[in-house]
Amino acid sequence: MIWFYWISGLLLALTWFVVVFQSALHFSEITDITRPECDPPAGAAAPSLTVVVPARNEEADIGEALRSLLLLNHPDFTVIAVNDRSTDRTGKIMEQVAAAAPAGRLRVLHVKQLPPRWLGKTHAMWLAAQQAATDWILFTDGDCFFHPDSVGRALHCATRNTLDHLVLFPTTQVASEQMMIALPAVMSNFALHRHWKIRDPKSRDHMGVGAFNLVRREAYVAIGGYEKLRLEVADDLKLGEAIKKAGLRQDVVFGHNLVRLRWAGGAIAVVRNLEKNLFAVLHFRLSLVLAVCIAVLFLAVWPFLGLVLAPGWAKCSFAFAVAMIAAAYFGVSRNLRVSPLLFLTCPISALLFVFATLRSAFAALRDGAITWRGTKYSLEELRKGS
Repeated sequence: MIWFYWISGLLLALTWFVVVFQSALHFSEITDITRPECDPPAGAAAPSLTVVVPARNEEADIGEALRSLLLLNHPDFTVIAVNDRSTDRTGKIMEQVAAAAPAGRLRVLHVKQLPPRWLGKTHAMWLAAQQAATDWILFTDGDCFFHPDSVGRALHCATRNTLDHLVLFPTTQVASEQMMIALPAVMSNFALHRHWKIRDPKSRDHMGVGAFNLVRREAYVAIGGYEKLRLEVADDLKLGEAIKKAGLRQDVVFGHNLVRLRWAGGAIAVVRNLEKNLFAVLHFRLSLVLAVCIAVLFLAVWPFLGLVLAPGWAKCSFAFAVAMIAAAYFGVSRNLRVSPLLFLTCPISALLFVFATLRSAFAALRDGAITWRGTKYSLEELRKGS
């Protein structure tokens, strides 16, 4: 039995060391567009932009989100807000904000009925993008709030580096218990994606974030737009994947408080939000679900258990693994502006993450469908369209 502790402990220590070392070595290569060297030059020609905002039942945030977009420091942009079959005041609030906006700055589209073989969000974005005749299209969400300089800095970065797609990581405002649940997803994102390689056209690494997907319109058209992604639950990631597969140029950047995303509803709401995407991200495959759950338990729970249970010197490798987990949390916490001491909750958050993953798969397989914001989508149809 002692050999099990030694082998598993050493494997954990090595795995976490590679993750932390790789991140520490390359993390600084990701551009922070809030730095002075990323200031757009005064008097430079500004590309035209269409901002697409799909929303369904977002009455709590949509007004503030749209008003923040109307204050952007950019000379040539239009906002198209899409009310996707909302049953609350979302559509009315959109119209009120549009009535108070400068003429032509904000257009509102209302979707009354969802066509067959479409997800609500992808259809809303496709519909708005059809009306975009600008150089760039920014796809965002109805609960995101923009700093006036956000778009100008992002466009300057994208044009300076001749990109086709730019992802800006949002600043997520969450309570401690919400972040405790969400951090494993964040950690796995940074561990499994080599963000510094995304700009390399020869790599397969790609990224997409629903809060800020800035796409050159010619690139959007070249990949077939959202019509090709009509049944993708993880539409933001799939957009990034489609752009990278097409051989187009892509990059990700940081920008603290340029785009803010507020998670509301408490810890249970975070679990439910993760449930919608997790099974889809894992390609609706139970084998992948089980593999991910085992990996999360091994990497995030077993180090802490082994530190207690392992005999004698076998504890050392588990202690090293826990130290590397603490270092990983510290690195992520600097960008998320949360306490690095949250690493102490790692086993609990991992168990909650596994629970959300299993629940996502179980609910989808039991119902034969995924239900999101009041609409049920057939699992068979989603698998075929993925």
